[in-house]
Amino acid sequence: MKEENDIKETRPEANKKPSAEPPHELLDLTVGGVKKWAAGVPGVVASVKDLIGEKTLLRGGKALFKMNQFDGFDCPSCAWPDPDDDRSPIAEYCENGAKALAEEATTKKITADFFKNNSVYDLAKLTDYEIGHLGRLSEPVYLPKGGTHYQPISWDDAFKKIAEHLNGLASPDEAIFYTSGRTSNEASFVYQLFVREFGTNNFPDCSNMCHETSGFALSPTIGIGKGTVKLHDFYDTDVIVIIGQNPGTNAPRMLSALERGKKKGAKIIAINPLPEAGLMGFRNPQQLSGVIGGGVNLGDLYLPVRINGDLALLKALELLLLDFEKKSPGEVFDHEFISQKTVGYDAFIKQFDHYRLDDLAAASGVSTALLYEAAQLIAFKKRIIFCWGMGLTQQHNGVDMIREIVNILLLKGSIGKPGAGACPVRGHSNVQGNRTMLINHHPTAEQLDRLQQVFGFNPPRTGGYDVVNAIKAMHAGKVNVFFGMGGNFLSATPDTTYTAEAMRKLALTAFVSIKLNRGHLIHGKESLILPTKSRSEIDMVKGEKQFVSTENSMGVVEWSKGMLKPISDDLINETQIVCRMARATIGNRTVVDWQRYHDSYDAVRDDIEKCIAGFEDYNIRVKQKGGFYLPNAARDEQRFAKQFNGRAPFTLTTVPENTLAPDEYLMATTRTHDQFNTTIYGLDDRYRGIFNERRVVMMNEKDIAQAGFKPGDKVDLFNYDDGIERVAPLFIIVPYPIPERNTMTYFPETNVLVSVNNVVKGSNMPASKYVKIKIKKHDPDLPMRKASTSR
Repeated sequence: MKEENDIKETRPEANKKPSAEPPHELLDLTVGGVKKWAAGVPGVVASVKDLIGEKTLLRGGKALFKMNQFDGFDCPSCAWPDPDDDRSPIAEYCENGAKALAEEATTKKITADFFKNNSVYDLAKLTDYEIGHLGRLSEPVYLPKGGTHYQPISWDDAFKKIAEHLNGLASPDEAIFYTSGRTSNEASFVYQLFVREFGTNNFPDCSNMCHETSGFALSPTIGIGKGTVKLHDFYDTDVIVIIGQNPGTNAPRMLSALERGKKKGAKIIAINPLPEAGLMGFRNPQQLSGVIGGGVNLGDLYLPVRINGDLALLKALELLLLDFEKKSPGEVFDHEFISQKTVGYDAFIKQFDHYRLDDLAAASGVSTALLYEAAQLIAFKKRIIFCWGMGLTQQHNGVDMIREIVNILLLKGSIGKPGAGACPVRGHSNVQGNRTMLINHHPTAEQLDRLQQVFGFNPPRTGGYDVVNAIKAMHAGKVNVFFGMGGNFLSATPDTTYTAEAMRKLALTAFVSIKLNRGHLIHGKESLILPTKSRSEIDMVKGEKQFVSTENSMGVVEWSKGMLKPISDDLINETQIVCRMARATIGNRTVVDWQRYHDSYDAVRDDIEKCIAGFEDYNIRVKQKGGFYLPNAARDEQRFAKQFNGRAPFTLTTVPENTLAPDEYLMATTRTHDQFNTTIYGLDDRYRGIFNERRVVMMNEKDIAQAGFKPGDKVDLFNYDDGIERVAPLFIIVPYPIPERNTMTYFPETNVLVSVNNVVKGSNMPASKYVKIKIKKHDPDLPMRKASTSR
């Protein structure tokens, strides 16, 4: 890792552009054994190691004791809920949460002098890991047109620059306003209010890349685009099915809930192309048995589904359940629930006249014996929870897969009952709250009508751009300004080369951030970086300590109050950034009292209460211990889709035919254990036994031999969607227990292979878990040729 003073300036020629991708360099890969359990002492050690690495052992260690506590601050990592009742005073967080805190509680900081000494071009030569560990952004900086270095700028001048560009647009729709899931409820609300008063619904947000598919699938069926379970439902249930999700890495605190359910008799079925450690075992570091004992074996049954075999697998389970029902009428299906709460049952059942178990098993890649065992675990149980993640939502038919899960829950009557329901496991903390706060490119007429009633302006009624359409609009020259409220848009999005070309066409890019990332280095003709306070830092406004609120995966809204001294005196909180931007841009034309919001988050919450259902007495209830649940008619009343008079429709779906050329493979992108979204904490994937390297492609041993490769071979990866050659050069083959003709790679390194047109039908999300690739022996000249084409 290069220290700040070790990065030497090499002023680039004018025609060179910073790389949009991490450096194509290999480190010293070490491959070990695949782990069969997660967490435990190694997780604690890794957490402490990160605090030391960020030079924040005392500062960050102190904050850890307040993270996710009733009187503390919300973890900036995943959106898994905190317990409603007792919370561990020692460690109510996971390893990744500790790493996320270490990143923002670091004592290292980036000043304007750093940017003076390091050009954008030179910074882009660093790996994402190196960029992320340079420190906290501490003052606003500006990159002028034709400039090579960011330079300091005052906050007032930064807002004037934004206002100048926004007011100079031919139409408000020529601006895009991106949102990351980390943004609080209060900041999200004022952000959408400003953008709609400005005149557009262009709200691409991170949910467009993670769980848009879930909302699109659930809303027309169960009447709400959210899950239908509470955390305590996991503690007393019969069966938990985890499909397309890796809780050990993506939501480690979920393992504690699975452990409690397991100890009370729940059976756990894991469905995933990879045998993940967190799906098999758990050593709870909060308990003595997890420290010196063997922990808990979680998974009762593992189904190694092939990529995009999930729908065939779900159909096979339904076919087997139907067979059980025929043999034991009324004991498998909940006919009272079906008759009173659903529509379309007869047509749904009729389809199985045309399915054969052997065909479905072959399409899924799972044996009939394992499918039968899974169906048997489910058949005579009513309390069933289905959990899923991006392993489903990012496949091209992900909407159908989730609706097939709903079909099974409807057959069993397993929605709106204790210990039963649907559970999309959201990624980023408060990504669900952003959507509740109206960060939505397609708001409903009712939502817009309410804003108009409360504020007196007519919000735009035309739908805006999601992430994929925003990229295409930027590339086509239809957009001139990009404003990013957090996140790393470039590295999170698909088709990296295409997206970088789109970003470079913009007149202005502006990013609200706490850390530097690669997205800041692929910019418009002018660019701003606006540093903000982190969730763990004290937020004082007019001498009063403020708090924010967030919504977790299960609809709980809870307060979050920072306790660390801000890393810099020149930081502004997100809400004030929005308010000052609004005043500078809209000026005397505004009908909103932005100063009132600027000075008090209570005032923001008072107006959220007026605009959004479920937030009655917001400022009172959010201060209650554990916060409050938002209404959920599907969960609380078994009231579902409005268009079906409160009933839930069964959905008819089609099993896809997946065909590959002889030299093609299906690739799915995934994250390492040392990573959260695009943030790289380290270079190890401890649970999968892959150390000190990210440029790897996991392949089945039979595929390796059949293609004439060997483990450790260097290869290049290619995608040819849309008739375009996309290349990810210089990867190392790692043998792994994965279905044949399937491969796994890490993102963002292979996002370059995901076509912007490879999307989920309906939700328009990037289908990053379904990418056809070819693997060729590494051409040593390829990285050089590829770099030359990006200049």
